Amino acid sequence: MTTRQHRLAITVMAVAALLPTFVQAGGGLSLYEIATSDVGLASAGWAARAQDPATLLKNPAGMSRLEGNQFQGGAQLLYASMGFSPGPGTTVAGNDGGNPIGLLPNLSAFYAHGLGKDVKVGLGLFSNFGLAMNYDSGWVGRYYALENTLVGVSVMPGASYRLNEQWSIGAAANIMIGYLNYSAAINNNVLAITDRPDGEIAVRDTTVGAGGNFGLLYEPRQGTRIGVTYYSQISLNFGAVPALTGLSNPVFAAIQNRGLLGNEIDLGMTVPQSVVLSSYHEFTDRWAMMLDFGWQQWSRFGKVDVGITGGNVNPSFTTAINYQDTYHVALGNRYRLNDKWLVNAGFAWDSSMVKDQDRTVTLPVGQAFRFGLGAEWQARQKLNVAFSYELVYSGDLPANQNRGPLAGSVAGSFPGTYLNFFQVSFIWGGGSKTT
Repeated sequence: MTTRQHRLAITVMAVAALLPTFVQAGGGLSLYEIATSDVGLASAGWAARAQDPATLLKNPAGMSRLEGNQFQGGAQLLYASMGFSPGPGTTVAGNDGGNPIGLLPNLSAFYAHGLGKDVKVGLGLFSNFGLAMNYDSGWVGRYYALENTLVGVSVMPGASYRLNEQWSIGAAANIMIGYLNYSAAINNNVLAITDRPDGEIAVRDTTVGAGGNFGLLYEPRQGTRIGVTYYSQISLNFGAVPALTGLSNPVFAAIQNRGLLGNEIDLGMTVPQSVVLSSYHEFTDRWAMMLDFGWQQWSRFGKVDVGITGGNVNPSFTTAINYQDTYHVALGNRYRLNDKWLVNAGFAWDSSMVKDQDRTVTLPVGQAFRFGLGAEWQARQKLNVAFSYELVYSGDLPANQNRGPLAGSVAGSFPGTYLNFFQVSFIWGGGSKTT
């Protein structure tokens, strides 16, 4: 092995000490909340409701049943409570990190345009994938993560065709712009014989991935619909040179001084494929009920392709984080009070993508119970306004990580975790009144 190869091997070993946390920090979430009235239904009727331009995402086949040209815009505010409570197994001194999520805004816009009686095209701009966490400096898990942001913003063109009175098909492309921003402290006192301040590693990159969704909608009679939507996986390939500051850890400092940490770390992540099957049925001209069943392949998301680019040797490998596939069920109701107002209510449950023993402080997720409530107001003939609230409750989420002397042991839980979603949106255009 050449001298250059020896040096690169040392670099790989040093950076590999950080990779377990860095890769796990790339975890993310796929949300149903896209700043539309679906928030008040806890997403029930996702692939079958087909009553607004956002059906471009939910089931593109549904665009063909919309009347006229329609525009939909929405705003949403997320507030989370996910504070960490350190337990007696924690070996690192520090604080609890505060509330790492706090307030997060979100916007969405969809447009559906008719090209004849049975053909519709649409365009959407939204974000429904990602996680943004920012812990207080000096917290007990700082050697695992300080900031952990992975966000995908999607641009979606699509088309729908109504085959006959019962069947419609549709497809859309999902062009996702992915943004990654990760930072963690580096322990400069591994042997506990000095009292040096922490260093820091930071990685930031933006990339683009592409996928698609394909939908089928069946309406056996007016007021009854069954829809299914398939979402393909999307590959997001990040690559960036880590920025390291404040190093006095002897191993990392020696490598940095030789200029050997200027190699790019490549991370290949996968937004999971999924399937949603939904039904919608109007029992009367005032009351309708919706059901959902869904599956998401999070086990594939746990396989992250990692590479280090530099010199004559370009090592690469695939990690296998213990994520598991998830399942989703939802039940929703909507009731029309009069010509101006209708109310929405829904409940949904999603299984956890991780078992308790595999949960990390960089991705504190578990099973989720969704409770939604909303109202829609027909302000004018072509203007519909929706207001919604949803509570997502996950309960207590234990987390226990130990990566040796470099990061120490972090043991405890995220007690009583929950998310709040507040949403307002409008639909403008021909036939915007929903049934």
